[in-house]
Amino acid sequence: MSRRFAVLAVLLVVCAGAELVAGRGMSPGAVWDVLAGGGDATGRHILWRLRLPRTLVALGAGASLAVAGLVLQSALRNPLAGPEVTGVTPGAVLGAVTATALGLAGWDTPLAVVLAACAGGCAGALLLRLLAGRASGDPARTAVHGVLVTAVLGGLTAMVLLVAPGELGSVVQWLVGTTEGRVWEHWHLLWPWALVWGTAAWLLAGPLTLLRCGDDIALAAGLAAPRARTLALMCAVALTAGAVAAVGAMGFVGLLVPHLAVAVFGADLRVSLPGAALLGAVVVCGADAAAQLLSRLPAEALGAGGLSLPVGALTACLGAALLLVVVRRAPGGSF
Repeated sequence: MSRRFAVLAVLLVVCAGAELVAGRGMSPGAVWDVLAGGGDATGRHILWRLRLPRTLVALGAGASLAVAGLVLQSALRNPLAGPEVTGVTPGAVLGAVTATALGLAGWDTPLAVVLAACAGGCAGALLLRLLAGRASGDPARTAVHGVLVTAVLGGLTAMVLLVAPGELGSVVQWLVGTTEGRVWEHWHLLWPWALVWGTAAWLLAGPLTLLRCGDDIALAAGLAAPRARTLALMCAVALTAGAVAAVGAMGFVGLLVPHLAVAVFGADLRVSLPGAALLGAVVVCGADAAAQLLSRLPAEALGAGGLSLPVGALTACLGAALLLVVVRRAPGGSF
């Protein structure tokens, strides 16, 4: 098991290094010069003030979404219960967009955006719960109801943008998912939030492992299943809200990574939760590095201005493919 964590740690370093040298405006050689203590003022500014915080935000957001997804899937005993298909992510996006676009009574500050995203995430999860009812444990039905909830919340988000069309440029980041323009302020807001709620999720690893086995087994072991589930859902919503407030709707990270974590580290969440955090950080950071490398393609091959690919587009494509695989493998889940 320790060897698997060591391999992930190496992958994490590789992905972080790739993201630092990727992107436009600074060649890989210039990056190494700055890391060696040289380079000009512009190069140092780009690396230390722009690329490094962007890398850290990608790592933190990926870890938060992965842990949130694993907590949701374990608490609800549903392999499709990622933040993206349970109303949590679209609800958090709605809350963040509303706080930013409308600026209600000063609710456009960074911390207020996180709190608004939390409120939206809770509302989205509650809406799905009301729609699914007793069928909330059926993976296929959850996916169907999740699509409906996402459509409703997406429509509400569009209405907010119609009310404040001048703010479209400032809120589009939450609609797609991107680490573009992330600076130290975003990191200083994300890491304490992620650390607190990630620690809370890990402290619930034992109860969550029992919940994965079913409420009957959890009750036989003396666990108050409803209370443990409620606490776990609070952690998942908070982690998702913090990530959304930092990078937006990073498509399907919370669905893709938990399945990989359980496959690699097993069903004991005391081990698989830290593993999911590492895997999520690797996936988002690696996808962001790939997106930046694609952005370096010659402008003449892609048209004027080249290509600016948000990392959320890559993670959404990967997650959508995995969603089809998981649904087909679930009992009665074939299309």
